[in-house]
Amino acid sequence: MAINNPYATYQNNTVTTSTPGELTLMLYNGCLKFIQQAKKAMETGNIEEKNKSIQKAQAIISELMLTLDKTYPVSQNMLVLYEFANSRLIDGNIKNDGAFFDEASDIIKEFRDTWKQVIQINRQKQYANVDEI
Repeated sequence: MAINNPYATYQNNTVTTSTPGELTLMLYNGCLKFIQQAKKAMETGNIEEKNKSIQKAQAIISELMLTLDKTYPVSQNMLVLYEFANSRLIDGNIKNDGAFFDEASDIIKEFRDTWKQVIQINRQKQYANVDEI
């Protein structure tokens, strides 16, 4: 008999009921979380945990790269920045240097913050259109 895990149920519901924009925001936040976990693991000498966390952050960046809509001119610039962030994670992991992780984190934070603004603007427009009806 399986035991229901309320946290897992909540997480599943959050993902399945989120908009594509909210899911992208979750990816950015998850990537940042894993980078921070890697830095902490590195500081405590837990190389295995550092490597696992960086691999998770890299998987998220890869997903963001794969799902990037390349029909827009800005997409190519975004792709270059994703590739650079990914290379910083690789360098930081190999050289055991948190400064590389910080560089990657700064790039992802910029994307996340911009994406947050896009979501807020779209919500404002959506609610403004609802008020007009």
